[in-house]
Amino acid sequence: MDTVNYRDLAVESFDTKTLLSHAAQQAAQRRYEDFLIVDVDAHHYETDSFAEIIGYIEDPIMREQAQYQGFGRTGIASGPGSYQNLAGRVGRYPGVQKEKTPPTPHRDITLTKRWMDAMGIDIACMFPTPMLQLGTCPRIDVETALARAYNRWLVENVLAHEPRLHSTLYLPMRDPEACYKMVQDFGDKKGVIGFTVVSPVKTGVYDNVYAKTWRAIEERNLTLVFHGAYTWGGDQQAELCNRFMAVHALGFTWFNILHMTNWLCNGMPERFPNLRTVWIESGLAWIPFLMQRLDNEWMMRSSEVPLLKKKPSDYMREMYYSTQPMEMVNNREALELTFKMINAETQLLYSSDYPHWDMDLPSTIYDLPFLSEQAKRNILGGNAKRAFNLGPVVSEVKSRRLAERNNANA
Repeated sequence: MDTVNYRDLAVESFDTKTLLSHAAQQAAQRRYEDFLIVDVDAHHYETDSFAEIIGYIEDPIMREQAQYQGFGRTGIASGPGSYQNLAGRVGRYPGVQKEKTPPTPHRDITLTKRWMDAMGIDIACMFPTPMLQLGTCPRIDVETALARAYNRWLVENVLAHEPRLHSTLYLPMRDPEACYKMVQDFGDKKGVIGFTVVSPVKTGVYDNVYAKTWRAIEERNLTLVFHGAYTWGGDQQAELCNRFMAVHALGFTWFNILHMTNWLCNGMPERFPNLRTVWIESGLAWIPFLMQRLDNEWMMRSSEVPLLKKKPSDYMREMYYSTQPMEMVNNREALELTFKMINAETQLLYSSDYPHWDMDLPSTIYDLPFLSEQAKRNILGGNAKRAFNLGPVVSEVKSRRLAERNNANA
């Protein structure tokens, strides 16, 4: 008798709305339709559309290489493997590839709006997923070519057609001129609200080769994002870890700690005073640690950082941070103090990181007992609206729910 794998059955009938039915119940019970919710860190698997993206590679020889080799572990952008899907136990990763969608709009738009509507999210900022490891590709020209192709594809096929979707586009940091050109070419496109440094990059963000890029972002009133990620293979320090849990816990935090420290010690907030910065997918526990460490060093050696006019922590409290993965440990006092130290009511931005294994629903913020109602609304949407200059957009599902309530009360 043939055996049937339960996972195959689940994948065959995969449906995002069914998967997130409990999230939809939460959204209805908490009446998320009463206020704006913005997800500043939402992901999609751009490699599912790799055949389309290849067509945007400008170099014809590299375009042919990509068509022949593909993207994956042995493909044109081969990099380290990942254990994030828990050996297939997170079923939404393979399942979404078989989910049925209509021919229009673009499949990525349909799938993204399905999970947004279920979770009660009005606006999402989209990030790639496998491409977050592009900085580990040994060929810099490949990183630059794929980054530019992806950005063009995303702008033309997704962002241009859906007002609820935005993105801060990928910067190929090992090619400073390409970074500057990226801002020039895409900074005014619909849905582009900033640009992203994917944190595992071995370049100093303070280097003057990036100065005109930071200035160009600042002049356009856009936002600079530092998106956490990790490295394992090829990183001598990370290779001392023999469990993915260890690499994930340290890597996503470490690279943003490194860039934040260099950003402050080189006076970048004073050099670019109107450039908003957001630090994404590193959790929150590292921020009070770094505030205290840098302030302590600054009080003893402030002569080494003459551009700074105030304590490092004062600058950090003016920056923005995303919630996920928020450390929900059994120490509510520590979390509350962290919120206080970072001015969370005005500086913290909700993020889900969907569809990743460590995603957070809006309830992780909404259910915190020490937050006022206004603080919850700020963190879930109001702060992001200000940080990214977002216009008024409300989901169709929320609009319908509000109309039903109004009719019932009429």
